[in-house]
Amino acid sequence: MNLISKKKIPFKISQALRAFLKQYGREQPAINYNDLVRYDSSISLINAKGEDTLWETVFYPQNELTEIHNSLKEVYSSLLAHKDLSVIEHLYIDRIDLCPFGNSQPFRIRIVNKMNDNFDYFYVKNADSSRIYGLELEHHLSPNRINYLVDGNTLIEEHIAGIPGDQFIKSYLGDPNISKIRIAKEFVKFNERCFIRLLGDMHSSNFVVDITPDFEETHYRIRAIDFDQQSYEGRKKVYLPQYFKQNYAFVKVGMDVMTPESMYQYQLEERSLIRNRIKNSEEVLKKLLAAMVEDRISFDEHVHQLRSDMAKHFKDKRFLMCKSMGAIVKLNLEMLWKK
Repeated sequence: MNLISKKKIPFKISQALRAFLKQYGREQPAINYNDLVRYDSSISLINAKGEDTLWETVFYPQNELTEIHNSLKEVYSSLLAHKDLSVIEHLYIDRIDLCPFGNSQPFRIRIVNKMNDNFDYFYVKNADSSRIYGLELEHHLSPNRINYLVDGNTLIEEHIAGIPGDQFIKSYLGDPNISKIRIAKEFVKFNERCFIRLLGDMHSSNFVVDITPDFEETHYRIRAIDFDQQSYEGRKKVYLPQYFKQNYAFVKVGMDVMTPESMYQYQLEERSLIRNRIKNSEEVLKKLLAAMVEDRISFDEHVHQLRSDMAKHFKDKRFLMCKSMGAIVKLNLEMLWKK
């Protein structure tokens, strides 16, 4: 069953959200998205297996190329090194790719250190307020820190490294040496994180699995990489990764190795961790949610459907009084905090 009804509609950044971004240093001068649109040709990007990646490598007029590359290197220094330009002395822009099918039509920048050939990526996108709320909530409510910048209607995001969930299913999940209980535990915790902060559309192409070997065991962490569906859709199931057919392999592993009691234990563990994160970021979250409650990041019919679904789920009529997606998120977090 397809849980997403249609393509996500972007929403402009409100004055309240803009003020929040400025206060916490998220808004800084950067390259304008429209500057990258001025390419004069492109070719399909093919991977090492000869498959079309659905990205296009774009090319710019020679008289504009140096300026664009220098601007992108400065953006990279702002994103990851607090504008320390010394870090970009040995860097060069290797490739600029465009994904014309994405909601934000992102440009992906591949930047390389010419001293050791080490490389990194970052993204330049059309800004969307619900995506920005998603990034900020991820930064404060998950175990992951997020680097991003906003300049006007342009959004700059760091690359989130990991194995795409669909590739992990194909290449790793069937390995007899893999720790299935650790995978199952992490998927339960990821499912809980998404529902508590209402991040939707987390099927296997929209998250990655970060693998960290340890001296005795291997650790796994599932990280969201797409935040377009932060509090946008109306159906409750959109915010629970367990219901996406693309994720069934993870659900099946959990059914094979966990009891309902152990699953509930992992849910409680993640809720406790999120409560601690709320406590540590209490001031900034209050200001973020104040802006989000007054903001319009979805349509009224979506808000009405979700608040009804949440009221039934929790048997709590207070959800029916929520007039925005931000208000639903705020009440959901307040309930977690009080419990």
